[in-house]
Amino acid sequence: MSILNVTNLSHGFGDRAIFENVSFRLLKGEHIGLFGANGEGKSTFMNIITGKLEPDEGKVEWSKHVRAGYLDQHTTLNGQMTVRDVLKTAFKYLFDLEEEINSLYNKMGDCTPKELEDYLEDVGVMQDILDHNDFYTIDSKVEEVARGLGLMDIGLEKSVRDLSGGQRTKILLAKLLLEKPDILLLDEPTNYLDESHIVWLKRYLQEYENAFILISHDIPFLNSVINLIYHMENQKLNRYVGDYNKYLEVYEMKKKQKESAYKKQQQEMSQLKDFVARNKARVATRNMAMSRQKKLDKMDVIELDREKPKPKFDFKVARTSAKLIFETKDLVIGYDDPLSKPLNFKLERGSKIAITGANGIGKTTLLKSIIGEIPPISGEVKLGDYQYIGYFEQEIKEANYNTCIDEIWAEFPSLTQYEVRAMLARCGLTNKHIESKILVLSGGEQAKVRLCKLINTESNILILDEPTNHLDIDAKEELKRALKEYKGTIILISHESEFYNDIVTEVWNIEDWTTKLF
Repeated sequence: MSILNVTNLSHGFGDRAIFENVSFRLLKGEHIGLFGANGEGKSTFMNIITGKLEPDEGKVEWSKHVRAGYLDQHTTLNGQMTVRDVLKTAFKYLFDLEEEINSLYNKMGDCTPKELEDYLEDVGVMQDILDHNDFYTIDSKVEEVARGLGLMDIGLEKSVRDLSGGQRTKILLAKLLLEKPDILLLDEPTNYLDESHIVWLKRYLQEYENAFILISHDIPFLNSVINLIYHMENQKLNRYVGDYNKYLEVYEMKKKQKESAYKKQQQEMSQLKDFVARNKARVATRNMAMSRQKKLDKMDVIELDREKPKPKFDFKVARTSAKLIFETKDLVIGYDDPLSKPLNFKLERGSKIAITGANGIGKTTLLKSIIGEIPPISGEVKLGDYQYIGYFEQEIKEANYNTCIDEIWAEFPSLTQYEVRAMLARCGLTNKHIESKILVLSGGEQAKVRLCKLINTESNILILDEPTNHLDIDAKEELKRALKEYKGTIILISHESEFYNDIVTEVWNIEDWTTKLF
């Protein structure tokens, strides 16, 4: 049975087309991976089918009485609310029903017998809905799911304003599960989740009986939960049965077949054009030339899909730093409360370290304390000499209204526009992206702009906080290659062991140092 039908969908931003005559159908029980390079329109597609964005053309039709739950990578939370407040909004429609019931009870004091009968019937229907959805045990349900996702450790009465990106993602995911939607729509749900909760989510999706659409560049995760791939490329949407590996096999085979047909047709067209040019002026062969020209005119010309620019990341290396990168003495990190025991350790030049551990226990805080961006609660950090630090932050919260060109030019004012464009193009951005405002770019495209600044600034120490979030497969693989070849020191926060295992020389699990309980 079809749950969602998308017909002849076209959409764009300005003169940049995203979809052209796209059709899509979601059937009951399908587990779909929506896959494509950064900027191809995956999140835009989700926004269109959920009604957050109106398409330029085409129709989106949901089956009746279907509730869709959307985990959006760009959702913001009201900073005035507590964790418990946010989770309870999952039941807003039930609280609204309760208010309606109370309103009807108030009306019963002054109504006709016929109205009273109608009111009682309406109240009965609504009361059944509340009972069926366990309305009177909402608090215990909230605590059950919060416990499963580790939110009890944060504290349900804590303001969401004070939480990390990973913690906010967990809250949004918990809220979505509490809503029990008929259809799950998940946009990069593993971003900022720690490994234990990725495992939990994987198990949940494997056992999920209803349909879902999942956007993810985490291929092992994607492969473990989906049975269909919809590939978004060049304004089209193509369906492939199976996981990512099966899609890749079929995609490459189709690509080779098309290239072979293209070469064969180009050769035939060249021969026909040559015959027409040589024979159209001669009376004896004019009819034959006209026949060949008609054949040319009627040909359905094969066009190869445009190749997406692949990023090229090569970090500029500054002069060699001193042997000591940093050394801590009884360092205690945190903001209002300590997040760590007193730490005594050091890092030497050339080390490549991955920092792992659950979200919210101080990974980013440790980085910022080491480089002096925030003061420690106690203790000290001694830094070595001749340090040129390149820092990639996990989150940029401020809206950026600069174009990509302006953003890079502000950082490198001595360069020409041609040089700035070339730098951005090497990071995998097209002319349309380069001229767009950063605000309207996808998460992956924004990350590439930030990487553009980083790779073109000389450094001998790279500090990278979740650099792979939002990056597509090509960008991830290229970043991995560049980091393996980097001659300086690397400190990397990541939850993707498949990404960092071949890069780092040592893994620090901050759970060994934290004061927080699990």
